[in-house]
Formats: sequence, C-alpha cells, structure tokens
Amino acid sequence: MLNTKLVSWVLGMFAAVSFVLCVVYGLVTPQSLHMHTFLEQVLPAFKWLTWWGFLLGFFESFLYGVYAGLVFCPIYNWLNCRFGNGRAAT
Repeated sequence: MLNTKLVSWVLGMFAAVSFVLCVVYGLVTPQSLHMHTFLEQVLPAFKWLTWWGFLLGFFESFLYGVYAGLVFCPIYNWLNCRFGNGRAAT
C-alpha cells in the first residue's frame, strides 16, 4: 500500500522543482524555445519573469503535485487490494 501523505509530498516537491527547472531553462535559452506561454496557460494568474508570478507558479505547481498524489494513491491502493496480491508495493 502506498502512503498517501508521503506520495503527495513527493509529487508536490517534484512538481515544484520541475517548475523551477522550467524557469531556469527559460532564462538560459532563446525566447523561441521558452515554455512561458504554456506555463501561463496551465498556471492561473502566472506571469513570466515577475517575482509574484514565480512564487505563485511555484506554489501552484506544488499544489498540482499534491493533488496528483491525493487522487493517485487511493485509486492505486484500492486497485492493489482488489486485483493485486494485497501486499505492500515493492
């Protein structure tokens, strides 16, 4: 069985770090290779290259990851009990 709290935190931190890497990538590459338009579409109220936008995007990315963990773990655990061998995931 997966620990929902642990997986949610891990996915939240993974999404937040991925957001930071996307921003850094956007700062070191030419504008034609940026993903800022995608980030502005996916993250509500996100604005490229503002401190408020960066902090908001970081927080929203973290929350998206937590949401994924909160939805994924119960579904996985239920399916594992129903169709798996019922033991802890290894």
